[in-house]
Amino acid sequence: MIPVGKYRMTQQRKVILAAVQRDLERHMTADEIYEAVRRKLPRISLGTVYRNLEILAELGAIQKLELTGSVKRFDGNPSRHYHIRCMHCGRVDNAPVAPLQQIEDKLYGATVFTIIGHRLEFEGLCPRCSQEAAADFSPSKEQAKD
Repeated sequence: MIPVGKYRMTQQRKVILAAVQRDLERHMTADEIYEAVRRKLPRISLGTVYRNLEILAELGAIQKLELTGSVKRFDGNPSRHYHIRCMHCGRVDNAPVAPLQQIEDKLYGATVFTIIGHRLEFEGLCPRCSQEAAADFSPSKEQAKD
């Protein structure tokens, strides 16, 4: 996966990649990855983690998620898939839908642009935030406000 030549698979990159891939359902921020990596490499700098995350994303080993209204997150699953972002707490989960290749194929012949990809982001409330929102509007709370 990591090509020989321009970049070597250094010990730091191996540890960073392992941290990102440890839980494929979790999409950590660079700061969270830095904290996880520091347990194994206490002298690593935040800048080194950021640089290596960018390299791993460039190489296709991980995905860099640049979601609306959110800090960058990194996904250990490099295959094409979509994400759901909680608009309240920022949690990001994988969306259980297949990539929409047909849209790219249709658009390819209908525009002068060279299509190289697309992003689709779903927004909503995670289960915890949904419960909290429902509790905020329960009849007992509404009566207490009156």
